[in-house]
Amino acid sequence: MFRRSRFDELVRTQLDLFASDESVLIEEAVAADSAWTNASAEESEDLYGDYQLVVDAVGERLHDVREAYAASLDEKTGREYRASFDRGARKRFGRLASFLEDD
Repeated sequence: MFRRSRFDELVRTQLDLFASDESVLIEEAVAADSAWTNASAEESEDLYGDYQLVVDAVGERLHDVREAYAASLDEKTGREYRASFDRGARKRFGRLASFLEDD
């Protein structure tokens, strides 16, 4: 059974703001994904590298948003918040949030 986190509403708001503030970067990531997946074999390696750079930039910015708030919490609460943020980011942004999986 799934239970809602006490941080769900906060995370949803943070991700809404992130999507608004970083809309150009997110659009760039979507375009880069399309470019490399539709590229010829000769072009795909370089285009995948371009895509990965944009995905890393999105992930780093998500990480910064998460850590800015988590720094204000005690350790246990911070872990709970990070887990909620990571779930929400992966659900909303999919592969663009893969950077968070390394934490």
